[in-house]
Amino acid sequence: MKTTWARRVCAHHALCGISHAHLQRATGAGPNHHLVFADRLLVTLVVLRFQLPHQVLAVMFGVDRSTVTRAVHEVRPLLAQRGFAVPDRPGIRLKTLADVFAYAAAEGVTLRIDGTEVQVRRPRANRAGRKAFVSGKKKQNTIKPTVVGDGDGRMLWAGATRPGRMHDATAVRTEGIEDLLRCRRMHDATAVRTEGIEDLLRCHPQVNAEVDSGYQGLARDFPDQISAPPRKPAKDAPTEQVATHEQARKQQSSRRICVEHTIAEPKQWRPLQRYIGRREYFDETFQAIAGLVSDRTALR
Repeated sequence: MKTTWARRVCAHHALCGISHAHLQRATGAGPNHHLVFADRLLVTLVVLRFQLPHQVLAVMFGVDRSTVTRAVHEVRPLLAQRGFAVPDRPGIRLKTLADVFAYAAAEGVTLRIDGTEVQVRRPRANRAGRKAFVSGKKKQNTIKPTVVGDGDGRMLWAGATRPGRMHDATAVRTEGIEDLLRCRRMHDATAVRTEGIEDLLRCHPQVNAEVDSGYQGLARDFPDQISAPPRKPAKDAPTEQVATHEQARKQQSSRRICVEHTIAEPKQWRPLQRYIGRREYFDETFQAIAGLVSDRTALR
């Protein structure tokens, strides 16, 4: 099978997941690669889009399976390190949660925060930490990343990848500690061990966020900045109180629901429907896919 034919097929937006405009780059050859960079990029995009076996792509390009695997391991980290596109700011990329809060404070954006779960393979029996991935909600082995979007459903950041057993609020509370230490030049890690998004909320009191009931504790600590669904009234509550609660719940849900649309877009990529690769590569895979999705959503 000719390489030019395989390149033409894999470059179609239905396979690689991005438009042809993003692939208009002069091809060049490296001294130690059977695939030029453009082909290595296409192979990686198809693997991220459909989670195809590397052997299938090796047959299409007429190379060995190890060549495809090496190409994926070289290009995927580059895609993961790109960060996330900013609407109407083509030269700016958001890479950390601190960047997102600084952007929201400067532009007056109300953030939408939510966690999602991706099913992964069950670890081997008697392996240490096996139960950490068992989700109490899904009753499956999952990994839980956190997604941040804006009011138009555009993805601004994704990360805080934690085992499925960890609570949503705990994941964002412990995210970004190293960045905060570098920014503030603090040397006592114990002082901020349980912080992360809390410290960012204190640094940016003008930033507001809509969350679901999984972040009730965060909304309790920051009632002026975090909006969560109101607590359910007691069973013997009067009818008027129940009706008021239901109206407030629907209003808050309508403001928050766009983050579900933000999460749905990367879930169209096969690895995030059920990840069958090594768990140590999940965060890199998720960051690469989310960054590519943000390029598309930023154009809205």
